[in-house]
Amino acid sequence: MAAVFVLRSLYRARHILRWPLAQLSWAPGRGHRLTPTDDELYQRTRISLLQRESPQAMYIDSYSSRGFVVNGNRVLGPCALLPHSVVQWNVGSHQDITEGSFSLFWMLEPRIEIVVVGTGDRTERLQPQVLRAMRQRGIAVEVQDTPNACATFNFLCHEGRVTGAALIPPPGGAALTSLAQVSKK
Repeated sequence: MAAVFVLRSLYRARHILRWPLAQLSWAPGRGHRLTPTDDELYQRTRISLLQRESPQAMYIDSYSSRGFVVNGNRVLGPCALLPHSVVQWNVGSHQDITEGSFSLFWMLEPRIEIVVVGTGDRTERLQPQVLRAMRQRGIAVEVQDTPNACATFNFLCHEGRVTGAALIPPPGGAALTSLAQVSKK
């Protein structure tokens, strides 16, 4: 019985016994060798890289009835925030939001995962065809009042999500305090 065990062990270790001792020190601990089909390292891959840890990631510092402060830059009126840029958004109220006003969000590459919409001082309903068009293009839409939309956008960006925002300033005099100012107090 012991002889069978020894013979089996020698048979299983036959490929190791053929290698010189210098090669055994760096030999992998796996029981098999990789072939080109076993590992992605050997296959050609095409990727698009989005630098999510960029120092220029969007962050809403504060808001007022006039506009927003994004990464220390003042933006007057409604704005659209993209992963690395801010643009003026030509809407006056939630009633002006159409499929065309959201078109800049689905034309971007890499694709935006979610768009946070701030509709002013209250959460307003958007037209169903606008929401349907975004859903058909694989983009989630979160509609909130502007104060909550700003906080949600900052949170999603901090989480590393590819996020956009479409914000209408609230008519009231409320302001969001930046996290840097809160931590200094």
